[in-house]
Amino acid sequence: MCTSLTYRDASGKVYFGRTLELTMDLPYQVVYFPAGVAYSSHIEGHPALEYTGSHGVLAVTMPGRLPSAEAPLGFADFKVLEGMNDKGLTFSLLSYPAAGGQHQAVAATQAVLSASDLGTWALGQFATVGEVRDAMAAQPVLLEALALLGGVESPFHYVVHDAGGASLVIEFNNGAMSVHDNPVGVMTNGPEFPWHLRNLDNYTFLSNVDASSAVFGSYKAVQPDSGIATAGLPSSNTSVGRFVRAAYYAQFTENAKTADMAVLTLAHVMNNFDRPRGATIDYPGKEGGHLEVAGLSHPSDEAYATEYTCWTNLSDLDRKRFYLRTYKSLNYASFNLDDLAGGTGVCVLPVSHLDGLSGDATETLKQAAAS
Repeated sequence: MCTSLTYRDASGKVYFGRTLELTMDLPYQVVYFPAGVAYSSHIEGHPALEYTGSHGVLAVTMPGRLPSAEAPLGFADFKVLEGMNDKGLTFSLLSYPAAGGQHQAVAATQAVLSASDLGTWALGQFATVGEVRDAMAAQPVLLEALALLGGVESPFHYVVHDAGGASLVIEFNNGAMSVHDNPVGVMTNGPEFPWHLRNLDNYTFLSNVDASSAVFGSYKAVQPDSGIATAGLPSSNTSVGRFVRAAYYAQFTENAKTADMAVLTLAHVMNNFDRPRGATIDYPGKEGGHLEVAGLSHPSDEAYATEYTCWTNLSDLDRKRFYLRTYKSLNYASFNLDDLAGGTGVCVLPVSHLDGLSGDATETLKQAAAS
């Protein structure tokens, strides 16, 4: 499961937060792709799509294939799960098992973009949500069978935000792509995004104002504590419940007066979606819904599967700062894209190296320049 949302400070500047939950840790890598990097996206049966990044990109990634002695991993093998570019555009991949299905018809002579490369394609080339939307109208995108997930076709949907506050959701429903403006700036997992918006119609009663007293007959009932305003929020960790809770916190959380306080406030908001191991479990063979990512099996040496927050990300879209906290940390490591812009090489750092780390880790990443 994953939860993402946008937050604004008192001056209207935009911040973005997301969590990523799975039943196991995977080989995540923090990668900085400088401006000028040449990318190539290939779908079998079509010419490769070549594009060059005009923006620096910082991202949490996963390798798209298993390495071998003959073919070690290169930067082109790292696929973006979460990232931000030097213009404050963000890209997020969230689990969505209903994505796969029959492909749209695209001429074999036409270069197509693999959905696995949407992150570098969007972040490397564009500065705003509007630019991404316009470019997608002319660029065919197809799902790709992922070897690391047992051949399942990219079971994800994708969210793009920009520093002006615009938000876009890119979905594949049984293979058919749709692009939606996102007026609430919130996303979780299934069902499809329009369903989540319609479901918000059931929560028009929500408010952050505590109604702490009421009269029943001649009896005046009085709350012994504050916080009754959140009683109507869904309590489960399902994607439906989390979408409503995320919309609530994005709407009602106090707008901080400074950028530093805004980042701290967003961190408090995202704590509401931080999930410890064992909070909910599924036993193998019990028809549980623990496999949010189709094709990903739970660790064989564990008696049950439990989803937990592998990492949490915060992004300051105005100051171009990227914050990351692993499950083994209480604090965030931070990266400054403006400071990274001076380098010329791709930098790769395992996310596990951030365990227990806090504060500015920009220099740590710079020192991890790929050979």
